[in-house]
Amino acid sequence: MQPDDVTTKKISISSCPVPADQQPLNEYRELSESGFYRWGSMPVGQYTRKLLWVWVWGWLVAGPVAAGSFPISKYPLKFTLLASAGASVFVWLTLARLYVGWFHVRSRLNSPAIFYEESGWYDGQVWEKPAEVLTQDRLVVTYQVQPVFRRLYWTVAVLGAFFLVGGLLWVALAIHSAS
Repeated sequence: MQPDDVTTKKISISSCPVPADQQPLNEYRELSESGFYRWGSMPVGQYTRKLLWVWVWGWLVAGPVAAGSFPISKYPLKFTLLASAGASVFVWLTLARLYVGWFHVRSRLNSPAIFYEESGWYDGQVWEKPAEVLTQDRLVVTYQVQPVFRRLYWTVAVLGAFFLVGGLLWVALAIHSAS
């Protein structure tokens, strides 16, 4: 079995009572192939373009709000800073949603026991993973999921740095305006 076979095929463990759609490896596969959550594992250029598009579309909401507070003709820099920060809120929300989805799959893969539902919310069960399944799941976490988390952490760090620089610039403008 090739390493990529683990992530491309649905597993079916004969002794596993967990329904196929609730097995952690299958949840990982579905998440990594979904349109939105795939963003985290895209090449850096595509990932960056996706987040930039979210930021640009965020300007549709943030721009008019910022213009209401700081008219562009009178306060172009304050308008730009406020609208950019407002548009960045949409990027923050996008990153939070990516994080939550990947966190859920990572915790299910890392867990030695899996909670699952056989037919509904009222009949939950717990299945202890055999050592080989747990090892396989944790390898997927190490080599497939953790790189997504590293990317999300770095993205949040860079976005935080932009917010810090924008905040310092805002304070400098306030001090300059007061004098």
